[in-house]
Amino acid sequence: MPHQSPEHHAVTHMASSLFPDLPGTKDVDATESGITSEPFGKFENQPVERHTLTNDTGMSVSILTYGGIIQSLTVPDRHGNLGNVVLGFDNLDDYIKKSPYFGAIVGRYANRIAEGRFELDCTPYQVPVNNGPNSLHGGARGFDQEVWAATVNEHPGGATLVLTRTSPDGEEGYPGSVDVTVAYHLSDGNAMSISYEATTDAPTVLNLSNHTYFNLAGEGSGSILRHALLLRASNYTPVNASLIPTGEIAPVAGSPFDFTEARVIGDRIDQAGDEQLAFAGGYDHNFVFDRAEDMPFQPAFQARVIDPGSGRVMDVSTDQPGVQFYSGNFLDGSFAGTSGRTYERRAGFCLETQHFPDSPNQPHFPSTLLMPGEAGFHSMTTFSFGHL
Repeated sequence: MPHQSPEHHAVTHMASSLFPDLPGTKDVDATESGITSEPFGKFENQPVERHTLTNDTGMSVSILTYGGIIQSLTVPDRHGNLGNVVLGFDNLDDYIKKSPYFGAIVGRYANRIAEGRFELDCTPYQVPVNNGPNSLHGGARGFDQEVWAATVNEHPGGATLVLTRTSPDGEEGYPGSVDVTVAYHLSDGNAMSISYEATTDAPTVLNLSNHTYFNLAGEGSGSILRHALLLRASNYTPVNASLIPTGEIAPVAGSPFDFTEARVIGDRIDQAGDEQLAFAGGYDHNFVFDRAEDMPFQPAFQARVIDPGSGRVMDVSTDQPGVQFYSGNFLDGSFAGTSGRTYERRAGFCLETQHFPDSPNQPHFPSTLLMPGEAGFHSMTTFSFGHL
């Protein structure tokens, strides 16, 4: 099981009351652990590799050097059966031509910047607009569309894949050359951690995250509306019609955005008369973790997702001040994924740990400014898997 925090016991009790037919846990047989690597095609004449990390319980994660994409993540259900719980493709061409950021590193600036504009030291910058009137996930060609250099490290207790690249000064209009390292670690305790580090040679803005779409019932198994979600977030940032934060930090109490106690995602996602849900076609909002004002802080448990059918549980721990909860509203069944089954609307959800959207234009939000000569950017998020 994931770490036994006080919230674990409260949410397990909640799950039993919401889904009284949930059985208990079951151990998974041990297997051989390690890292394997194989070719996964070419992008612009650059070879792309797939690296698969496997732990001693059989859990595995496959990561592409193209975009740092988490292409597959297999975890056991309550019966010990392994299943892939992330959306994606079985070939590189589909990632290049079709992917809505499936599993990718997003940057330089994860999420949206209003009209693609911001200022640093009174100097205006314009980055590409690629999402209505706004810039999304770094612009027309973000970190998700680059080939990263990879090194692997096997050691007792887990395996690590390290990806690195330099984003040159002016890439997608962003100032400063930025050296980025993203490390994926899979532990024998069924936890996948993603750590980020970055340094710059000139003032810039930076917001890094991972854009994996999860479905704990299994990739291609239908909608995620029966999943239950807990977020340690008493506030969120409401948005305007183009999904840019208004600047308000609003309480979730009494609204469909209240997941401070675990709630089934589908219960209120289409609640009539809620302007915020109407803007996004469901959930596509930044939630403010309750201790965000204490930044910087150490990673801590902030979210839990439960699938009642499989019994799978995912805990999320992070040191970031917020998370973008996206309920897959823009998936439309227009393409098939790894299993060959099509991804209909709400076939997956994202929990993108992050700084807030449009922070460069919202001075009272936690700063995303990265300066040279400082300690640099550091962040870690851990996804821990278990079963009820």
